[in-house]
Amino acid sequence: MEWLAEVIATISSIVFAQVVLFGQPVELIVMWLALPMVLFTVGLGFINLRGLPHAVAVVRGHFVDEKADGALSPFQALATALSGTVGLGNIAGVAIAIATGGPGAAFWMFVIGWFAMSLKFAEVTLGLKYREIGRDGEVRGGPMYTLKNGLAARGWPRVGLVLGGLWAFFGLFGGLPMLQVNQSYQLTTSAFGIADTPTHATLYGLGMAVLVGAVIFGGARRLGRVTAAIVPAMGVVYLAGVAAILLIGWREVPAALGLIVADAFTGEAAAGGALGAFVIGMRRAVFSTEAGIGSAVIAHSQSRTDEPVAEGMVALLEPFIDTVVICSLGALALVVAGTWTEPGAEGIAITAAAFAQIGPVMPWLLTLAVFLFAYSTLCAWGFYGLQAWGYLFGEGPHKVWLFRLFYLGSMPVAAMLSIGAVLDFVDSAFFLMALPNVIALYWFAPELKALVDDYWRRVVKASATPPRG
Repeated sequence: MEWLAEVIATISSIVFAQVVLFGQPVELIVMWLALPMVLFTVGLGFINLRGLPHAVAVVRGHFVDEKADGALSPFQALATALSGTVGLGNIAGVAIAIATGGPGAAFWMFVIGWFAMSLKFAEVTLGLKYREIGRDGEVRGGPMYTLKNGLAARGWPRVGLVLGGLWAFFGLFGGLPMLQVNQSYQLTTSAFGIADTPTHATLYGLGMAVLVGAVIFGGARRLGRVTAAIVPAMGVVYLAGVAAILLIGWREVPAALGLIVADAFTGEAAAGGALGAFVIGMRRAVFSTEAGIGSAVIAHSQSRTDEPVAEGMVALLEPFIDTVVICSLGALALVVAGTWTEPGAEGIAITAAAFAQIGPVMPWLLTLAVFLFAYSTLCAWGFYGLQAWGYLFGEGPHKVWLFRLFYLGSMPVAAMLSIGAVLDFVDSAFFLMALPNVIALYWFAPELKALVDDYWRRVVKASATPPRG
């Protein structure tokens, strides 16, 4: 697999071209995502804060229209989207961020998570506005349809088709199950004392492919049922371990918090200064939240609602749950445990070492959580990738089978690659997906603002006003 790793490294060097800013190398494409996070937060009146209570009400079903188009309830859509974000971006991603960017990278992940809420809200709202309802009742949505239908409405149909196709092409590769299979395989072999060999990696990848295939062959409704059951369970398992680490090391918590904040500004981060810590935090936060990438729009487009802004409200909960809460608690636990400084430890092994400090059974529980995280994420991204494939090549039965073989066949390969090659691949594809998606957000920003203002006046304020008499 050395030739493939070299190809990935070359592509990554092109995608993450750098400029020097304040004496530190900064990747231009990272700033491409950081800027709209701030602009949409301010432009939409800090919707990430004022929309939180209403978002919870929507998820609880207070504004669901059972007669509306769509295959999923708001909660199922949230669970499906979370299954694509809450996962190894939290367990392995946080460990990678701290190991490469220092504890300060975790602080920037926390900050970025808040701003990512506004960007996720924006892309999902527009995605619901421009989703398609087929004659067969099937719902099709995602950034490719936002670009296609939104620009067609403005008299730019060919531009929309091209930009939508560009996102779909990058989405095929961004949706490949590289990190999930790779890190779950590494932890499984470690937990069971299995030698890491190409044969074992292939067998693990094939086994995971069979399990994932059983769900993605069943369509959106089966996916919604599976993720709605798995996501809460795996979150409880992981957070229970994190809570145990923090309770055992509670005396170290204040010092750990101080180190995380200080390292974000003092320039002691391993990546090379405060700006380096921010860049590492941004790369890992993007993988955790997927805000600006557009992938979650596909899941939310399946929601039963005729109110695009309402589903956008549901979506803004995702970065809050997966990055602001789960990633921050996980990062604090790793700093308290101190395993991020152990020589030779990388990726999921850092988290496993922290869990081992609690007791011998905890690495087994972590292995279970990682497997569930990976499995639900693979199921969600299998569905995402199928939508991108259908946009590019059509949706005939034989074409769907080709995608499934392509997707499931990548799993043994992912298990055999090194963690460095996997990160380069995933990061490159994710940030390339952001290029056309962010263009769409800028293009439709005035329309988005009008949709939000109308909804806020018509629904949010109306529901908060007590009836007269």
